[in-house]
Amino acid sequence: MFDLATSPLRRHANINPRPLGVSLFFIVMGGWYLAQNVGARQCALYVVGALLGAAHMQPAHTSPWLHGPWPLVAGAIALVVLNFATLALSGRPWGVTFAFALWGAKAAALVGVDTASWAYWSTKANAAALAAPVSHDVTSVMDIGIVLGAMLAAALAGRYAPVWRVPLRSLVAAVVGGLLLGYGARLAYGCNIGAYFSGILSGSLHGWLWLVAAFLGNVVGTRLRPLFGLEVERLKPAAC
Repeated sequence: MFDLATSPLRRHANINPRPLGVSLFFIVMGGWYLAQNVGARQCALYVVGALLGAAHMQPAHTSPWLHGPWPLVAGAIALVVLNFATLALSGRPWGVTFAFALWGAKAAALVGVDTASWAYWSTKANAAALAAPVSHDVTSVMDIGIVLGAMLAAALAGRYAPVWRVPLRSLVAAVVGGLLLGYGARLAYGCNIGAYFSGILSGSLHGWLWLVAAFLGNVVGTRLRPLFGLEVERLKPAAC
């Protein structure tokens, strides 16, 4: 195991884009081959190994597009383009939290809970998702890709530095906040992605209602952060 404190990922990354592109191509093609011919477990292990290998790269080129910060306009355009790509490929706007409910229901079913009889999983679409493998669920596949992509991006930016020691108050805040967010996402037809971002892009009124409720909730949540040992970040105004 390498020392995270002295890992090159903790320092500024200088990436040479040409070998990076070649290596990413082989990572993707290798993962696809394993998924098609061997199995999901071997594919997952392959991805983990590739990420760990990327963590030890000693890059040689500086690019602000890898380490940020990025212009707000560029980020907004990228989100819109990717959301339309998701809509074209899956036939529905981008969503995130449905996968968490699906994973939880499948995990509960493994220990004997009859989740299929619950009202939420009784609809035709949800019942089909519950009966099918996780790999067939669009949201699940995208969520896994988001996590792996975020890990790789953090590594490329020299910011991949996991924290293994979490204060108890922060852990309690994470658990309580996660439960509230998950339950709220089911009530609100999604999170800040499915309900807010995709909702507004779809022209749905519930996206704007979510915005108002989330703004008020964030005001309360920000004031509660110090109680759980969490800092309140003060951002300076920046131009687009």
